[in-house]
Amino acid sequence: MEELKLEDFLSYRFLSQVRFAPGGKRAGFVVSDSCPEENCYESRLYLWENGAVRQLTDLGKENRFVWEDETHLLFPAVRSKKETKRAEAGEPFTSFYRLDIRGGEALPAFTAPFQAGSLRPLGGEKYLATGVVDAACPDFYAMSAEERAKVLEEKKADKDYEVFDEIPFWSNGGGVVNKSRTALFLLSGGRWKRLTPPCFSVDSFTVLGERIFFSGEAYETKPSLISQLWIADAGTGEARCLAEKSGLAVEEITQAGEKILVIGTRMEKHGLNENAQVFVLNPETGELSLLRAEQESMYSSVGSDCRLGGGESCGSFGGSLYHITTRWGNSHLYRLDMDGSSTPVLEKEGSIDCISVDDTTGKVLMAAMFGQKLQELYLLDPATGALVRQTSFNEECLRGKYVAEPKRMVIRSQGLDIEGWVLEPRDYDSTKRYPAVLDIHGGPKTVYGSVFYHEMQLWANRGYFVFFCNPKGSDGRGNEFMDIRGAYGETDYENIMDFTDAVLRAYPQIDPARVAVTGGSYGGFMTNWIIGHTDRFACAASQRSIANWLSFYGVSDIGFCFANDQCDANVFDSPEKMWEHSPLRYAGNVKTPTLFIHSDEDYRCPLAEGLQMYTALVDRGVPARLCCFHGENHELSRSGKPQHRVRRLKEITDWIEKYTK
Repeated sequence: MEELKLEDFLSYRFLSQVRFAPGGKRAGFVVSDSCPEENCYESRLYLWENGAVRQLTDLGKENRFVWEDETHLLFPAVRSKKETKRAEAGEPFTSFYRLDIRGGEALPAFTAPFQAGSLRPLGGEKYLATGVVDAACPDFYAMSAEERAKVLEEKKADKDYEVFDEIPFWSNGGGVVNKSRTALFLLSGGRWKRLTPPCFSVDSFTVLGERIFFSGEAYETKPSLISQLWIADAGTGEARCLAEKSGLAVEEITQAGEKILVIGTRMEKHGLNENAQVFVLNPETGELSLLRAEQESMYSSVGSDCRLGGGESCGSFGGSLYHITTRWGNSHLYRLDMDGSSTPVLEKEGSIDCISVDDTTGKVLMAAMFGQKLQELYLLDPATGALVRQTSFNEECLRGKYVAEPKRMVIRSQGLDIEGWVLEPRDYDSTKRYPAVLDIHGGPKTVYGSVFYHEMQLWANRGYFVFFCNPKGSDGRGNEFMDIRGAYGETDYENIMDFTDAVLRAYPQIDPARVAVTGGSYGGFMTNWIIGHTDRFACAASQRSIANWLSFYGVSDIGFCFANDQCDANVFDSPEKMWEHSPLRYAGNVKTPTLFIHSDEDYRCPLAEGLQMYTALVDRGVPARLCCFHGENHELSRSGKPQHRVRRLKEITDWIEKYTK
């Protein structure tokens, strides 16, 4: 078998945004490709119809769309010189184009006078859209051209400084978001109307007949994380609050048949990461009735570095809700019926990444990763259980390459069953000795599984054993298992070390003196924690990490809520507990040569976290290196610019090889 190379990921193709057209005869989806020459990604719209696939657009910038009817779709784009000039001037707007899939060019449909997000056609030339507004100037969209020009000039004059008067003041991947809100707009009669109050930010919305249901919260200085529930009339645009205090952090409002479903969590027993439950909303009173009480997630959290773009996690048919759920190291498809019962529809090893449900037949189209293959499109017929692959976008890029098959291991650690996997090196010879890499996932409420992971496969191709597991704190096994609030670095650390010991026992071919450890986000936290508590690893690569919960509280976009919640403490009343669980406290013990990878626009685990650990190690004479990526954020390893992703993986691989080979 040929060796899989570091740059091979540049040929991978990524599928997202799968959506059936009304009537279910066809579907659209997005295909994205790396463009290393321009150091970017290009995305195009594709059509699936009767098992055949064809490309619809070719500008390389079409990464989202919505069906208007059975044969027309709408997508945002900047295609004219006038639009380009407006965009370059910093004017917020979104032009939508209409494409007839039966033939012809995409033509201008309408323009939203704001940066639009989701779009929902309501029929009769009515549309519902989310859009970004400045809470300090929420009616900018309705101003005259002269008034808008004046506001833009004033903003341009203020470009050299920022004013923060609320939290969060920035968002990972979103930049500075002070006074930024997601509003809900109605386009009717050629005019846009904002349905939400000026300081209100929308979480989710759905439409049933002439009624619009949405959730969100109005706040001045800090969100409470508890959503309000609202209803609006699609005819008049009048909106009113149904439930001012729902008690829920709403993840999504959706529907099944004639019922409005609210997916959210009360965060009462297990904090911010508590898995959502499903409630039925009474559209008259705003009352919520519990429908689904089980404590499993309703999305896929199976990690991979071979995705780009998102899609829907649920859809309805026949009065039931079909949804993705993570169970142990896989994500499956389940059906929730309105009597509260939950039934597996597709349980297959791998990851279902996004779905669309045909509301006329119940068939499900999905982008998924099965059998150590990259993403492809699959069609499932729930009535027969038949699952048929529809595309072969990634067939050639792995042909003839060595792809290690994950060997599943379940060990007993700290009274828990811990699931993990081992990848054997290319040309594995049981009479030889090998180095190894321990890889730790982020989250911590995510999972590793048996799906294709490029960086791990690269290391296996470079002659390494690679092993990874899901310690306590991971997703897929209910709320109790994922809850490590106030206990970071305790049972989870022991689970990972016990799994490491078990792998070394199972594979005596691994040289214990040549084992490296790496991980990102929570995996970076845990890497920092490990090197402060043991020197058993030859080297470490800590990526986008947390080093100090006290500083994280004040600089991360989620710090003000996540740090307190996960530490079960706060900087005012119990700072000693936050410090006790901070890897920086133990940096004086570190002897392990460590590489730090961070990005200067990572507002989730900011650069300051890596700098603190790096400074501590260099100050104490421990070999260390920090590689900072400009213009990248927390998603560097998953959606960073192609050349940056190559450099990141090269930095890590070179560092590991320096100390293990």
